[in-house]
Amino acid sequence: MIIVKFIEMHSFDKKDFENIQPYADTQIHSALGRIVEDPVFATIAKFVFPEKSLNETKELLASIYSASDFQVKFMHKAVRRVVETSSDGLSCQGFENIDPKKAYLFIANHRDIVLDSAILQALCVEHNVPTTEITFGNNLMSSPFIIDFGKVNKMFTVFRGGSKFEILNNSKILSAYIRYTIVEKNNSVWIAQRNGRTKDGNDKTEEALLKMLNMSGKKSLMENFSELNIIPLTISYEYEPCGTLKVLELYQSLDAEYKKSAGEDLKSIITGFTQPKGKIHLCIGSRIDVDSAIDVHKSNNENIKMLANIINDNIYKDYKLWKTNYISYDLLHGTSEYDKFYSGIDKNNFINFIDKEINELKWDRSILKDIYLKIYSAPLENFIGRGKVSQFSVHS
Repeated sequence: MIIVKFIEMHSFDKKDFENIQPYADTQIHSALGRIVEDPVFATIAKFVFPEKSLNETKELLASIYSASDFQVKFMHKAVRRVVETSSDGLSCQGFENIDPKKAYLFIANHRDIVLDSAILQALCVEHNVPTTEITFGNNLMSSPFIIDFGKVNKMFTVFRGGSKFEILNNSKILSAYIRYTIVEKNNSVWIAQRNGRTKDGNDKTEEALLKMLNMSGKKSLMENFSELNIIPLTISYEYEPCGTLKVLELYQSLDAEYKKSAGEDLKSIITGFTQPKGKIHLCIGSRIDVDSAIDVHKSNNENIKMLANIINDNIYKDYKLWKTNYISYDLLHGTSEYDKFYSGIDKNNFINFIDKEINELKWDRSILKDIYLKIYSAPLENFIGRGKVSQFSVHS
């Protein structure tokens, strides 16, 4: 109780944001100067600009003095190269739901550590929409190079772990910073709907996230959420990023709490960039009508639960279902209910894909296969749960 009262009494100002905010434009040029001198940069430069020499790429970055300029001149090309080399194409919809002059809070499902938000930024550039600021877990800040690279990309830090006091205080600062960014700076923000990636395919908004966002509000619950301009954001991959790594984690979590090994997050980032993902689709939903969603006669907890369900419902609706989802559902349940959405060749190819993935793991094959199928069938299960099976459509 003492801790709660202390946090409530603490008045946050811009100085509290210094440890979490991305680099200001005045810091970009010097940060890029450090980035290009790191040995890792040579590999990145060769991948992004294979037609340029290393010196030419360094000269390009030397001409950049703002985060937006960096995203347009370098990161857009980098994301498109990843899409080109590791997927069968990227599609999108919903940019008509965005007013370029307004700031939004994109609450997104989360499947890949970096690509989910990076793809949004690249598409924003292509649609002449301002890019967003992005949450960035402090667990990923494993080197000065990664810190610099994140902060020049409009990433702000989310501190995880610590004592109860530290967790509460960090949550309050994070909440205040997000509201400040949207309401005062008029910059949009990308944040995952949960703490960490969805590992089991079941995209679900954590109520704790919404409670954190409300911590900085000074008005009614309705007004606090209304001014954030919440838009659900859904990304769908035909083949799950880091699928084998996720299956392994879920398998090992059956008997004990899973503990990450050193360098695991970096391995997931690299795997997400390089592993084939099939087709990718990003859907920007409609702004949540908070005034209609919140019932003033219900408690804050009840309304937050209802708001989380609305966000989930939109993500389930907007998830682009692929053949892999339909095949997995039928295999998992031993049916042919959705075989009109795929061919026998499609089914055999996917079975071979799963078998190949499982062969890399040395545990119970039946359990591993069951986990794999559940990951891929979850989006369809969630869509069915909405009671709108008639709206199903396959996307080739």
